[in-house]
Amino acid sequence: MSGPRVAVYPGTFDPITLGHLDIIRRGTHLVDRLVVGVTTNPSKSPMFEVEERLSMVRREIADLPSVEVVSFDALLMDFAESQGASVILRGLRAVADFEYEYQMAGMNQQLNDDIETVFLMADVSLQPIASNLVKEIARYGGNIGKFVPAAVAADVAAKLRG
Repeated sequence: MSGPRVAVYPGTFDPITLGHLDIIRRGTHLVDRLVVGVTTNPSKSPMFEVEERLSMVRREIADLPSVEVVSFDALLMDFAESQGASVILRGLRAVADFEYEYQMAGMNQQLNDDIETVFLMADVSLQPIASNLVKEIARYGGNIGKFVPAAVAADVAAKLRG
């Protein structure tokens, strides 16, 4: 393969968590360029608008020059192709994640078998973290500081204050 190796790490990142950041940081060791693709998911009700999520992710990865953050609203494989990616990077926390991701990887392979899906296991200390649980804890006044960067916790608190 010639040229830089590019991976896409897609997600809603609503909000970005320490688990997401762990996968991003570790992913940078596997490729020359990592594109974090911030997308919408019709089955989820986002707390933050896409532009807000882009801003949060960019702020949190500002120290990683090989990472680019962009939004997309398309089939993942079409987005990956548009970025010149040869890899889709996905994080796994539990067996339930694997079942879903395995099915998605199979479908994506049918769409473009030149793009490989690579799974990274979440750090053991970060495995329970999920954005939807972070939002639920925050809505009930719980401390989310163990699950997200301090600036993101402040963003969530500000959003909940209205």
